Amino acid sequence: MMFEINTSLYEKLDRSFYERSDVVEVAKDLLGKFLITNFQRQPSVGMIVETEAYCGRNDKACHANNKRTPRTEVMYGSGGHSYVYLCYGIHHLFNVVTNKAGMADAVLVRALEPIDGVEAMQKRRGNKTDNLTKGPGVLTQAMGIESSMTGLDLLGDKIWLSNGRNENFEIAEDTRIGVEYAKEDALRPWRFYIKGNNYVSKIKKARLD
Repeated sequence: MMFEINTSLYEKLDRSFYERSDVVEVAKDLLGKFLITNFQRQPSVGMIVETEAYCGRNDKACHANNKRTPRTEVMYGSGGHSYVYLCYGIHHLFNVVTNKAGMADAVLVRALEPIDGVEAMQKRRGNKTDNLTKGPGVLTQAMGIESSMTGLDLLGDKIWLSNGRNENFEIAEDTRIGVEYAKEDALRPWRFYIKGNNYVSKIKKARLD
């Protein structure tokens, strides 16, 4: 079944948006942007409402953190590609690679507000009608994103990002989630979300002391 969405209305962000050197700035600027997927003629659109920044250098919370592995190799490519990995063997987590090649910065997309193609999202989520995209694991399921899609060019026709309709909102900052192992780096206020948005993920934080 094809869901009728005119994906040409969602113009792709330029490579230059992703290749900027400040991953924190990019993480903030991703808020309010639209994430679009188009798999098996079932496109879906969600507005990014929560992100986390990760720096490839001197950030113990980052998978790259001054080391290259087969999994993180895609992070060392040019900005504007997907980095999707499997968490706990269950959840596929979607990240946007940023900065120039060799720097290994990335932004985790933590939550979306459904915009279009909601029926397709519900179908992928087992016909659920609530909590479609409130969290990094469920949003990828709703959008059809899997770890096999790591390395996809975000200027292609499968996954891309577009400017949103309304970017007039207040940004809140907090520490990142699930990175207590990073010790002092876990205290960096590098999680960003649209204040007051109902689709921001529900957080259960561990103590860092």
